[in-house]
Amino acid sequence: MKQTSILFSLLVASTILLSCSSSKQARAYRADVDGNWQLQTISTEGISGKIKTQILNEADMSCFIGSSWSFNQNNSLGSYTINVNGGECASVKRDIRWSIYEAPNEPKLFQFKKLDAKLKEIEEGNAGYRFTILELNVQNMRLRNDITFEGKQASIIYNFIKTK
Repeated sequence: MKQTSILFSLLVASTILLSCSSSKQARAYRADVDGNWQLQTISTEGISGKIKTQILNEADMSCFIGSSWSFNQNNSLGSYTINVNGGECASVKRDIRWSIYEAPNEPKLFQFKKLDAKLKEIEEGNAGYRFTILELNVQNMRLRNDITFEGKQASIIYNFIKTK
């Protein structure tokens, strides 16, 4: 009886651990994200004309072009840095905690939360930021953020290239 109880406990524990672990594809995505990136371009879908809008509750969309991003898969920490852009943008370095989110039968999502100087999550009234992974390999990363703009569905597309 005692052996059956121990065996059952081990079975339950292993099932829980396996259900919480990430898939092989998510682990491969984490390995591909690891490193340093530069945000090359930002484009929109479903929005006509040029827009001026703040993204990530941080800065104008144009300020993020050329920003540097760093991701460490070992501890899931990273950061992004916005440089002064002709005086139009304030210099910002923001620490983040990132991961790959998986939902059954859905595309993989890249997600992150902003952190303070003590690496604690910053409360901004939301759970963080999620982006659909459109393309990800060791050189390129393309993410889509679906938004509502002027009452209509639209998307912001972020195009990164790996720098190291």
